[in-house]
Amino acid sequence: MKHISILIPKGAILGSLEGTRQLFTQVNQFLKAKEMTPLFKVQLVGLTQETQVSGGLYTVHADLLLKDVVKTDLIIIPAVDGNIPAALEANKDFIPWIIKHYKAGAEVASLCMGAFILASTGLLAGRKCATHWMAANDFRKMFPDVELVTERIITDERGIYSSGGAFSYLNLILYLIEKYAGRDMSLLSSKVFAIEIERSSQSPFIMFQGQKEHEDEPIRKAQEFIESNFQDKITVDQLASMFALGRRNLERRFKKATSNTVAEYIQRVKIEAAKKSLESSRENVNEVMYKVGYTDTKAFRTTFKRITGLSPVQYRNKYSPMMN
Repeated sequence: MKHISILIPKGAILGSLEGTRQLFTQVNQFLKAKEMTPLFKVQLVGLTQETQVSGGLYTVHADLLLKDVVKTDLIIIPAVDGNIPAALEANKDFIPWIIKHYKAGAEVASLCMGAFILASTGLLAGRKCATHWMAANDFRKMFPDVELVTERIITDERGIYSSGGAFSYLNLILYLIEKYAGRDMSLLSSKVFAIEIERSSQSPFIMFQGQKEHEDEPIRKAQEFIESNFQDKITVDQLASMFALGRRNLERRFKKATSNTVAEYIQRVKIEAAKKSLESSRENVNEVMYKVGYTDTKAFRTTFKRITGLSPVQYRNKYSPMMN
């Protein structure tokens, strides 16, 4: 029997904690119905016997305290909300425990913002990790040695797993169910819980938010200029001249401050504007393309799909109320 320890962080989001418990325990019920042996022993593990979660609206009772867990096979770190540095401080006692059990052979999975707790262990250094796209800038600043993949819904890095934003944690749990209980159980779980299986990208959901929480004032002004003039052709040389910086110096500082090259930033701003037009206007794809400053149809469609995971037409069909 595989022992699963679902942690109860202080300030956890109840949905990711309870949803995880429910999915794994339901697999046991499916197996019992087939007169098979249950596969999972699922326990809620806390720092204290009772922990307040979801802003204090709910109290979760632990099956075991941290110190009482002798051995476990899989550690689940649910999402946390509120101020991240405060959440990390409140839950710092989990860190050495997670490291100890990982070194003893346990696997570890973080759900959404639980990635911040996982990254605090140092186990993610040099590995890929997903989290909620809204937290990407903060995550990169706090954990520069981790390769954040904002577009991914699931990462699997040699026994360390993570999921993207919000309810995409359900896809990671299905992935783990398939790994431990087989494809049939994963498919059955997806159907019973009405979860779309094998979603691999959260790109269609990402709203680009330029990273401006830095101290490089000329770069911030360059970002603001791009965002105000994205319809026009903007070059690196033009920006370098405007802000009295050498081209290489501008590119280096821009990448350091925003985690994007200048060209990437311009593309992201243009595509975000195109997404909004496709969501809310009746303009056709070519009209939207010209409006955001593209003249090459193929380049526009290729860039749009690379950033969002969908073609412009697919995006409109999915998100425009006018198409429903």
